Amino acid sequence: MIVFLDTEYTDPINTDLISIGMVSEDGQRVVYLERSDYQIAWCNKFVREAVLPQLGRCGPAVTRAELAVRLTAWFATLPRKVVIACDSRTDWILLLDAMNNAPPHNLVGQPFDLRSLIDSSIFHRAVVRYHEQHGPWHHARHDAHAHRAGWMAWMDARKGKSRAMQGKFHCASDFDES
Repeated sequence: MIVFLDTEYTDPINTDLISIGMVSEDGQRVVYLERSDYQIAWCNKFVREAVLPQLGRCGPAVTRAELAVRLTAWFATLPRKVVIACDSRTDWILLLDAMNNAPPHNLVGQPFDLRSLIDSSIFHRAVVRYHEQHGPWHHARHDAHAHRAGWMAWMDARKGKSRAMQGKFHCASDFDES
């Protein structure tokens, strides 16, 4: 199962997790948590203006210790093999850090890097459309859902190309070079 991840954090230099959002590929499993004990003094100007005003709308914030417990419990509800998809290595590092660098057994391998798809017009249009219809940018829950929307659009486009190619070939001899 693919799980789309996004985080918001204080600053790229003095990095402390503020919020984390994840959604499964099927859209049925979602977790969004905000921390109550992040280092507010480390927040840069962008975070103070774009991220902090959006906090507090999705339930009470939790401490770092409670965050680890809730993330572990959420991962326990997922299938045996989970691959994270995110657009930033920082998101991955912050997820592992939030779980005290003790990832669950069902979290496999390295994350899938969505940055290779971001420049795709199909992916980008789907992300923009998600944000226009459902929620603001720079909110971990909405950004994770937007990543999923972009991925789904990209995958659907690939399926369409694959079907179109299949329609051009009617038998094995159509592939012959001779």
